Amino acid sequence: MEDTRSVTMSDEERDEFLGAGGTGVASFPQADGEAPYSLPVSYGYDPETGGFYFRLAFGPDTSKGDVVTDRTPITFVTHEQTDTGWRSVVVTGKLHEVTEAAINSEVVTAIRRIHIPLVDVFDRNPRELEFRFFHLDPEEVHGKKEARTEADGGK
Repeated sequence: MEDTRSVTMSDEERDEFLGAGGTGVASFPQADGEAPYSLPVSYGYDPETGGFYFRLAFGPDTSKGDVVTDRTPITFVTHEQTDTGWRSVVVTGKLHEVTEAAINSEVVTAIRRIHIPLVDVFDRNPRELEFRFFHLDPEEVHGKKEARTEADGGK
């Protein structure tokens, strides 16, 4: 019988899993007692700095702009299931909007190293949406993976 447990990923395993980008779920705090505002997002990951970048769409009829602001606390989760088991990374920190005026050479260099997948999940033409870029400099990063062991049969 197999026993399934989780173990912490090494930094190298975490960087390999995150790649240059992918998809996940970002959760933002709301008023007291309300469930977090969670949404699927595409991300870019820069292993050189450990930073995450997000391209978020804001439509005219969404409340996302009220929740997602500069310096917003965020929890970001990405995961996958493979033949060898599951892997996940949970990141917390504050989101910082990357405006044209704030783009410095470090941000430009990092953006060249990442790939934010373009995922079309919109119910309207993307030209009708406002896209804004955000950077997450993590306060905490936790990578876990499945570790299967043979159970000792109760011995």
